[in-house]
Amino acid sequence: MSLGPLMLDLTGLMPTEQEKEILQHPLVGGVILFSRNYESPAQLIELTSEIHALRNPHLIIAVDHEGGRVQRFQRGFTRLPPMAAIGKLYREDAKYALQVAEQMGWLLSAELLSCGVDISFAPVLDIAHGVSGVIGDRAFHRDPEIVALLAQALMRGMRQAGMAATGKHFPGHGGVKEDSHIAKPVEKRVLADLMMADIEPFRRLIANGLAGIMPAHVVYPDVDDKPAGYSHRWLTDILRGELGFQGVIFSDDLSMDAANIGNTFTERARLALQAGCDMVLVCNDPEAACEVVEGLGEYNNPAAQLRLIRMHGKKQLELEALQKRPEWQQANKLAAGFVEQQSLELGI
Repeated sequence: MSLGPLMLDLTGLMPTEQEKEILQHPLVGGVILFSRNYESPAQLIELTSEIHALRNPHLIIAVDHEGGRVQRFQRGFTRLPPMAAIGKLYREDAKYALQVAEQMGWLLSAELLSCGVDISFAPVLDIAHGVSGVIGDRAFHRDPEIVALLAQALMRGMRQAGMAATGKHFPGHGGVKEDSHIAKPVEKRVLADLMMADIEPFRRLIANGLAGIMPAHVVYPDVDDKPAGYSHRWLTDILRGELGFQGVIFSDDLSMDAANIGNTFTERARLALQAGCDMVLVCNDPEAACEVVEGLGEYNNPAAQLRLIRMHGKKQLELEALQKRPEWQQANKLAAGFVEQQSLELGI
């Protein structure tokens, strides 16, 4: 059975019988995990093993595990710093900051892979324009060149661990104030300005083999009146055509407020796939997930299936064995120092 175009979520620590049945549907190709699905590394390994055993090739298991305030698994995992902390370090010691970014990429990926998670939706390639609260310190820097360099280093570390990287949120979420989870952001800058700034990190990482990209649920009226994740112009003409991207395009969650363009979830999924997405995410709404599984109908995209199969993680070590290795101990100590320093700066 090939991997389908839908990525769904789970309600608890282990899949229910109904969820197992849905995950075996041909239209499903992946599972995204949240904090509610995590209790401990041992529980996570049991969960991912059960999910992987459902299908062959196995479903892609994903998580948002960037560091800072977006890290779904914490107890038992290394607490990772926000990427802005590495961006700040770059101004003080560029060479060392690049080494740190590479080590953090390796660390986050190695720990996830050791527990059966295939991909983290990272790195964030948005520019820190200073207006977006939802992006904030998730972005490396306000300088596109520095963002590209640090993100490329992080991606190198992820590759060394055996994980494919997914850059987000194309073509850039950092220049709008509104949070697309709860509002409908509109970015009024023209395409030429976006190309010179926000799109540059995507261009650079694509040239270096970026495996995945997640578009923003943001409208850019100069290019299209639809959010980027529903836009054929953005995803097919610009991202695939002009920028030459050949990897997987994952939609952001279709249950977000900005993804609601006045239609059903099935119609949203269909529009995203028609625009150029290879896999669409339907999260935090079990009824919506069932609706899309039942309503999408037959779907076959051999090119997307080939791209998706490349996102499977390459597990190297079990977590206990990983934590005994000197490179893990060094990276863990480095991350702990960043987190401690940030706590001191915030007066925690």
